[in-house]
Amino acid sequence: MPQASESEEAASGARSGPRSGPDSGRDSANGPRRAAAGAGDDPAAATDAAPRPPGLRLRAFATHELDQALDALGWRGSRIHAGVHLARKNLRRARATLALGGPALGPGAALIDRELRKLNDGLSALRDAHALVETFDRLLRHHNDAEVRALLARARRRAATARAQAAREARLDDPDLGARRSLLRVLRAGLRALPWAGLQPEHWREAVVVSLARVARAAENARRSGDDEDWHGWRRRARRLSQQQRALKTAKLGRDAPKFDKHQIERLGEAQDLNLLLDHCGKRSLFGKQDRTALRRFAQAELARSRVRIAGGGGGGAD
Repeated sequence: MPQASESEEAASGARSGPRSGPDSGRDSANGPRRAAAGAGDDPAAATDAAPRPPGLRLRAFATHELDQALDALGWRGSRIHAGVHLARKNLRRARATLALGGPALGPGAALIDRELRKLNDGLSALRDAHALVETFDRLLRHHNDAEVRALLARARRRAATARAQAAREARLDDPDLGARRSLLRVLRAGLRALPWAGLQPEHWREAVVVSLARVARAAENARRSGDDEDWHGWRRRARRLSQQQRALKTAKLGRDAPKFDKHQIERLGEAQDLNLLLDHCGKRSLFGKQDRTALRRFAQAELARSRVRIAGGGGGGAD
């Protein structure tokens, strides 16, 4: 399978420059080699010279996302939460790009996708702890009622304490997330070995059609049933569509990129954050009984209003 040579990657690396981030996202176990290879797959740098075949440009995008995930998982101290949040985004974008290739990437693509999903799921506890704090921050920005703000501020302090505990447990279980980063290096190599050069326009165009249809079905199901899982499914499908648009545009395949209402996806994400808050209002909640009851009422009312706005705004499949 055609791949960029070491000299090509080095030249592209010189153009792309260093990546930013805490500790420069440095991967001490494999930094110099991986930095050169990652820069050579920088999709922006690849456009400086003669464009590579479209499939290899999509590979470059997916590889770059995995490199960014490796960097972010190396962030230290209190930045571990922001690093995990960014890494999970990167992993989802890489998976969305794999889906653009579909069966044309061969059976190995399904295996890599499955392992990337498992890796992402394994980071969800850390991400949820951070997302809960961020949800309180967003709600505090949008509410001026003194009683509501006092409730949210107390709950945020509890959530921040729980977030710190989640980080301590993660470091004990997997110091510096080293095991996860080692696995990700293997998956990165496997992803690059797939037959990207053979991809044709019909492959990613068909994948976009499938994604659009899935978003439409998920939106219909959520509106009809009102079930939390159906709403979450709508959000996941819409997010995948957005990630595939990003991959295609970065690979200079924008004319094949899907169109959708980006604000709708943002609103779906905010509604999912309220669901996360409700999930923390059960009997084993980290909040006291009175606050738990008050938070449940508050979040249910907020979620109901949010869903009414979303349901009236279209299915997210068109601008």
